[in-house]
Amino acid sequence: MVLGLLILAILTRLLPHPPNFAPITSIALFSGFYFENKRFAILFPLACMLITDIYLGFHSLMPIIYGCFVINTYIGIKFKKLTFKSILLASFSFFIVSNLGVWFFHYPQTFSGLLTCFTLAIPFFVNSLAGDLFYSSILEISVKKLSQPNFIIV
Repeated sequence: MVLGLLILAILTRLLPHPPNFAPITSIALFSGFYFENKRFAILFPLACMLITDIYLGFHSLMPIIYGCFVINTYIGIKFKKLTFKSILLASFSFFIVSNLGVWFFHYPQTFSGLLTCFTLAIPFFVNSLAGDLFYSSILEISVKKLSQPNFIIV
């Protein structure tokens, strides 16, 4: 399962896709409630990001973005299962924290700058939320299929 998640993360980040439509938030949530070793659960999404960032390039917001995925894994740990509420919380927390970072480093430190930053980020949030809902559903369905006693992988 870990190898499958790693391949999913790498391929979906490296292949062309709409901005922010990626499975990393879903993988972070999933890791939080399915992996028994919680240190590994926290490090796994970060490793997925680091592997692909080596190819895609590093940027100044990496600590903030990686921190968002630590928060999302923690949400998964606390919820203990995938729910619509946990997905929304993870998506919103990523949106708020990441865009506070973007505002702090790339916009004027004014209310107008904050408003502009968050307004311009809305299309990215729509893609993030759609990707989080899509990939979380795929991961949940996959786990349920794999856990069925008569399921055979060919």
